[in-house]
Amino acid sequence: MEKNKKTNKQAILYARCSTELQQPEVQLEALRDYAHHVELNNTVEIVDQGYSGGTDIRPGLAELQKLVRRNVVSVVCVVRLDRMFRSLKHLLDMMILFDDHNVKFISIEDNIDFSTAIGKLQFQLLASFAEFERALIRERTIAGLAYAKSQGKTLGRPPLKLDQEILRLREQGMSYRKIEEQLGCSNTVIKRVLKGAAKSFSEKHTSEGNDNK
Repeated sequence: MEKNKKTNKQAILYARCSTELQQPEVQLEALRDYAHHVELNNTVEIVDQGYSGGTDIRPGLAELQKLVRRNVVSVVCVVRLDRMFRSLKHLLDMMILFDDHNVKFISIEDNIDFSTAIGKLQFQLLASFAEFERALIRERTIAGLAYAKSQGKTLGRPPLKLDQEILRLREQGMSYRKIEEQLGCSNTVIKRVLKGAAKSFSEKHTSEGNDNK
């Protein structure tokens, strides 16, 4: 890859640890060694400690994205892909962001540099896999809905008549279990209807109280 010796832009070394007990030093040492080997200057270390890879809501990652959008970053380095990305889609979205701002991305142990010809081919393959994954999810969702419909299950929000029946039976003192058995609806639906009714009642009385002031 090209060195960033002739630019004032930053080379971001990003590390992440899932728990507070884990230390990022192993990752940072590997990143520092790599930066020294390829003569990266103006390096900035960003660490997310105690954040799971299952979420992309991390303060360090948010700061990294902000710097990229400000066009002050030339390259982003990680030890492994899983240190930064939570999913294939997340990886692709970040790569598009990096590409839009001419930022190179390096994953040391995965031997990935998306700025090279092979790296660009890898990116295209990953994009194809992501589209395939989305197609499978859509297909499974449609099949699941079709199966539920064939079993006579009502899809979507319960009709208003069911809401009224739930409220009527509950006012009579019937338990959640009895309501489930009589109406054939789930405990979750019953709780949602009752919660919605309580909220509407509270808002109505609050409004009336304000009108009487």
